[in-house]
Amino acid sequence: MPYSTTDDIIGPARAANTGVGAFNVVQIEHAEAIVTGAERAGLPVILQISENTARYHGSLAPIGLASLAIANAAAVPVSVHLDHAESAQLVSEAVELGFTSVMFDGSKLPYDANVAATRVITDLCHRADVWVEAELGEVGGKDGAHAPGVRTDPEEARAFAAATAVDALAVAVGSSHAMLTRDAALDFDLIARLQDALDVPLVLHGSSGVDDADLAKAVAAGMTKVNISTHLNKLFTRSVRERLEASPTVADPRKYLGPARDAVAAEVARLLNVLAGR
Repeated sequence: MPYSTTDDIIGPARAANTGVGAFNVVQIEHAEAIVTGAERAGLPVILQISENTARYHGSLAPIGLASLAIANAAAVPVSVHLDHAESAQLVSEAVELGFTSVMFDGSKLPYDANVAATRVITDLCHRADVWVEAELGEVGGKDGAHAPGVRTDPEEARAFAAATAVDALAVAVGSSHAMLTRDAALDFDLIARLQDALDVPLVLHGSSGVDDADLAKAVAAGMTKVNISTHLNKLFTRSVRERLEASPTVADPRKYLGPARDAVAAEVARLLNVLAGR
């Protein structure tokens, strides 16, 4: 089916109080694995490409166009999303390529500057019917607001969402980016209060550090979009390492990237079912 918009995926999930997995694409095998996993689960999925990944590939177009092609050929709804963009130029490029949503990260800016910069992005994107996610305060791990102990204030979040006209908000509730262990302690009461305070979907960043049971509880408390990257990268790398250790003379990258792709697909299917409450 033709690739879907993020709004078409997030809206029904929020109405049904279920979660949607948003998984980061680093290379083409990730996109293939994520879509295969979604098809196996029979559930929609969001492919995310970060500004760091665009920089790794030299520009957004190569990995972005490949992801859009994979989304377009999928048997389930798949959207392609720009993740953690700090550059307005990169946002414009994503819109031109056909991405249906962007996450603009103005969290390093003072509050008023973040509001102003984010509002410029939402005005630009909404003219193209592109959905915008933003972040209030640093959603850290990188010594920011996703560091343990940092929390999003519901009233400030309400004011920020109103001033910026964003379509979704990433909030700090106890998770942290780039966690290698799944033992983050989420504040479920705060998630519920944020849901009550806001008229837009909530986004959980740093979800690699959250175990299955707490992912399900976070969705039940009010999270809709759940971002996962490091957890899948760990699995991908472990599979590659095991295959190379077992066959040290292998030269064909397909011999070790293929099994890693298969491992990620299986985990994506499993995680999507967890988020869907199955």
